[in-house]
Amino acid sequence: MSANLYDTANQLEREIREDAAFQALSDSFNRLKQNEEAFGFFKEFQMFQQEMQQKMMSGEELSDDDAAKAQSLAEKVQNESLINDLMQHEQAFSVVVNDLNRIIMNPLRELYNAE
Repeated sequence: MSANLYDTANQLEREIREDAAFQALSDSFNRLKQNEEAFGFFKEFQMFQQEMQQKMMSGEELSDDDAAKAQSLAEKVQNESLINDLMQHEQAFSVVVNDLNRIIMNPLRELYNAE
């Protein structure tokens, strides 16, 4: 693989860090971290999501307790404006990432779609 591709990828990484959507996401996350209670909800929600993904990947069914906890955590998260703000910025940044992925994968799509 060409070293130039890695140079380009490293340059893209630097530009992503300077991008307005990433900066807004970073600022939002920093504001969230400053609020101990909200950040605690956020970390608890993240951990629960990881646990549920692991259960699903191992073929375990989610229990009624899991569903109740999910509902409770979702309510906490939805009622926290700092978390909502973070999620909005995360969604905006994911549009950028999806666009970049689409562009990067064009050669592969073209290769497989060539007739």
